[in-house]
Order: sequence, then C-alpha cells, then structure tokens
Amino acid sequence: MKALVINCSPVRTGATARIAELVAEQLAARYEVHSVCIDDYQFHFCLGCRACHETAKCVQKDDVDALVAEYAWADVIVSVAPSYWADVPGQFKAFIDRCTPWCNTHEPHATIGAGKKGYAVTLRTGPSMRECLRLVESIEHFYGHMEIDCCGSLCLCSVEYREDVEGRKDEILEFCKKI
Repeated sequence: MKALVINCSPVRTGATARIAELVAEQLAARYEVHSVCIDDYQFHFCLGCRACHETAKCVQKDDVDALVAEYAWADVIVSVAPSYWADVPGQFKAFIDRCTPWCNTHEPHATIGAGKKGYAVTLRTGPSMRECLRLVESIEHFYGHMEIDCCGSLCLCSVEYREDVEGRKDEILEFCKKI
C-alpha cells in the first residue's frame, strides 16, 4: 500500500511540516510513503474557462499534473493543513480549484482511480475547534469530488510553532494508528 502525506502549507519548517513529518514517519512502517509540500509545485490559478468541462483536461501546463499524479499513485492521502484565516492555505485552495478536470460534477471528467482513502489533520493557533472543523470540511469536500473516501480527521488547536507539536505528539501518533 502507498501513502501520500501532503504538507498543505508553503512553510517547510513550521508546525504543519513537523506534523506531516511525524505522520510520514509513523506510516512508513506500514506503507510506502511519499511526502510532499504544496510549495514543491508551481502552478497558476484556475482561469475559470471551463474548457475542462468539455475535455477533462486543463488548458494550462504546469505542475498540477505532477501533484495529481501523486494522488493517483497513492492508496491513502493525508492532508495536513494549517488555518489561514479560517480555511486552508491559498496555495492548497488554488490546487483544489485546478483539480476541476478530475471533479465528479461534470462529464467527462478525469479520474485518479477508485478506492482511495483520505484523512485530514488540521491545526490552528487559537483555541477554537470550530475553525479546525471548517478546514476538515474543506478538505473532505475536495476529497468527495475527487472520489476519495473520507476516513478520519484530527483537529489540533493552540498549535502555532514547531515546538508546540511535541506536546501533541501522542495525539498525532494515536491518530496515525487509525490510518
């Protein structure tokens, strides 16, 4: 089995990156793991042209196809996302928007393959669980349109810095046992 762990933050050294590292380390005992950061890929915003509704392909040529290939490769996808103004970071949202060719709301649409399982880990600096749950909803909405089965989530409040993750390590490791 293969697992993709994606750091949905452009920050490669922060709390989100540390959580993604912990998840990848834990899954490596049971899965072949690819870890990526959204910032590993360069792509443009969706043009809203709807050409993909007719062709199931985007007119733009950039790294979106390479990142979607990672999703297609994996049996399990774990998205680790921090809150940026009560939603996923703009870079990840821009990727989601560009996945319209694979979205199951129109025909024809491309596919990343069936039977994939998706998990979400969300974090925010403040204490409001509601905000973390909003991010989970965004990720699960994306998964649903990509036909990825939503299988679980972990919400971590009051996590701002990389060192804050260490105090939450047991929760993260326990969550990984469910993946």
